[in-house]
Amino acid sequence: MTRQLVPFSQFVLKTHARCDLACDHCYIYEHADTSWRAKGRATSEAVLARTAERIAEHARAHRLPAVHVVLHGGEPLLAGPVLLRRAAELLRAALPPDCALDLRIHTNGVRLGTRFLDLFAEHGIKVGISLDGDRAANDRHRRFADGRSSHDLVIAAVDLLRTPAYRHLYAGLLCTVDVENDPVAVLDALLDLEPPRVDFLLPHATHEQPPKRPAGMGGTPYADWLLAVYRRWEERGRPVPVRTFESIHRTLRGRSSLTESLGLDPADLVVVETDGSFEQADSLKTAYDGAPATGFTVFEHTLDQVAAHPGMVERQSGLAGLAEECRGCPVVRSCGGGLYAHRYRGDGSGFRNPSVFCGDLMKLITTIRDRTAAAAVPPQDAPGAALTGPQLDELAAGYGGADTVRALLRSQLGLTRRLVAAVGAGAPGWELVTALDAEHPAALDAVLAHPYTRAWAVRCLRGEAGADLGGLAELAAAAALRARRAFALPLPVRGGAVHLPTLGRVLVGGAGETVLASDAGGFTVGGVRVDWDTPGGGPWQPVRRVALADGWTVALEDTDPQRDSHQWPVEERLPEPEYLAWAGALREAWELIGRELPGYAPGIRAGLSTVTPLRPGPAGRDVSAAARQAFGSVGIARPGTAPTLALLVAHEFQHVKLGAVLDFHDLYDRTDQRLFHAPWRPDPRPVEGLLQGTYAHLAVTEFWAARVHAYDGLRNDPAQYARVQLASWRAHTARAVENLAGSGALTPLGERFVAGMRTAVEPWLAVPVGAAAEAAAREAAEQNLAQWRATAGAAARD
Repeated sequence: MTRQLVPFSQFVLKTHARCDLACDHCYIYEHADTSWRAKGRATSEAVLARTAERIAEHARAHRLPAVHVVLHGGEPLLAGPVLLRRAAELLRAALPPDCALDLRIHTNGVRLGTRFLDLFAEHGIKVGISLDGDRAANDRHRRFADGRSSHDLVIAAVDLLRTPAYRHLYAGLLCTVDVENDPVAVLDALLDLEPPRVDFLLPHATHEQPPKRPAGMGGTPYADWLLAVYRRWEERGRPVPVRTFESIHRTLRGRSSLTESLGLDPADLVVVETDGSFEQADSLKTAYDGAPATGFTVFEHTLDQVAAHPGMVERQSGLAGLAEECRGCPVVRSCGGGLYAHRYRGDGSGFRNPSVFCGDLMKLITTIRDRTAAAAVPPQDAPGAALTGPQLDELAAGYGGADTVRALLRSQLGLTRRLVAAVGAGAPGWELVTALDAEHPAALDAVLAHPYTRAWAVRCLRGEAGADLGGLAELAAAAALRARRAFALPLPVRGGAVHLPTLGRVLVGGAGETVLASDAGGFTVGGVRVDWDTPGGGPWQPVRRVALADGWTVALEDTDPQRDSHQWPVEERLPEPEYLAWAGALREAWELIGRELPGYAPGIRAGLSTVTPLRPGPAGRDVSAAARQAFGSVGIARPGTAPTLALLVAHEFQHVKLGAVLDFHDLYDRTDQRLFHAPWRPDPRPVEGLLQGTYAHLAVTEFWAARVHAYDGLRNDPAQYARVQLASWRAHTARAVENLAGSGALTPLGERFVAGMRTAVEPWLAVPVGAAAEAAAREAAEQNLAQWRATAGAAARD
């Protein structure tokens, strides 16, 4: 069988091969590899240009939505601003327009000043800095060759990064562990510098050159040190992400790691040295002389050739590439065998050994596992779920066709599967779930794809009220009934009813628990018999569906207890006349969407599965809401007209799509706590709130543009109302797009996404609406801005 090539998405570009510090723990100059001696000091423009071309052709060949490039060394600032500027220019010029560039530099910081930072701000280069903690910890290793401390210079560089002009460039701090340093003092010193994230590296070591283990520190000093940091991090409320700890949390729940040193994800990183030679990960320099070499160069070889190099293939082999004792380890999917370089032994076994930190990793992972067994965070990523560049661009334009929304649906289903496994493994009903997964996967997927399955799982993981493990038995029973499988299973009675997600509920009275038993003709529960052809009414209350087009129906969900996820009270079971009113209104709204929002209709049809009726708002105010943890559903209080219902459906499904994108793609810096002006609201919003609102209003703007077109030539009140609405919403949306673009909070992928939103709103700015409508919209905007300034001013005074 031919191995599927794993494309590279991370590139380390060496701009200078020397360093101005003499750190005694440096793996480049102080460990086994000596290849640095033969390499030129600085890279050349020819190497930079050819590297940019190689990355671009690789991105095109594999349709990569983004690539991540780190300018590195040695000390990359020794290359000087001219060469670094040229590297950024060449990379950006070469990449295809549908591939975002995440460009960073990692430095010791001693030369970092405004000259470099102005350059980095101009080219969007994020800055990571190596710092081992407080002065005592940092000076243990990070000194100049003459013994002078580097600490004051590094702190000055970080302080400069923290100023408002450069804060958006601050990527984080990297600390190498030394067990003789005080772990609490180290963490506190790092956190005092307000980094957006922190990472801890184990010192590079092998079985030939093992790490120091000072006497009196026990057999797992590195685990003990990191666990002391972990406890302090928790005591301080986990103020910033710590990559090592977050990777352990994620891999324990079946998700991808954020670092090559943990987990089984295939390595997708390659190094380009100053002479243009391709190398494997720098950490291999600690194994033996020449360990990272490939024999390939940017001038003679493609990145696909590099990816097929035996060393690269071995680092991408996952579980199969580990030592036998690792493959049977209970934490192997989290540990992943540790960093590849740390497994090396010179007795001929090479890298097929447990990590030299094996005992430390086992203790670290199992202790964190046990401490966090009752808590979890909903995933923001999962392997294999990323959209392609064209799909992201399609969504950025506001739309998202059927194939793209189905891709979101598949990724959401995978995410829900992981969440349900994290919650329910071993709980009552789990055995039936696993059997159905093997025998009737389509029936199980139909229930797992139900929007409120994920909502239930997330609530369980967060320990919220209204969610318990009885929900797993309900899911199992509903899937088994869909599969027409005979079974008997105890189910909870909630509010006098037994709930079967996607199917309905049976009113049995009482509370506690009752057994559901199925047979060839139907099922019995709580003394109530329901045959497959039993109509609704009486104790059996099925989920009612509305046919909107050939082969497409949506559920009008008024039975699932988890449907209260929309931040607004839900309606109880709809009386038949109200259900019929809903059905008629939805059909009219769908016809209008297909006619006036043709770019949005295919995605809505592919992804909208559920409409949940909400209670009316005060004084007849329209109410609608999406739920971040319930992909495929929208909550709406039935409005008085079909056009308003069409608008609400399109508006809320924008939130549904963007929420699914954000589950797997970082469009903004999640650590940025600033608030921004949303032109349609008096209160300032966090960056995600602004992004969500702006994206939803792309559809709102196009809706009103379509209404203006429909009223073309008319001068009645509805026509003028549509013109005012278009004038208002297009101005709001265009202004919000610029607020996002200038926020400094977007990732490179986010910048690309917002640029697509800007392009999407431009045609509607040219639609003529008349001076009166423009004046009315301008007056409303000015009033809103005055309210926002008053609110922001009050918040600042507080």
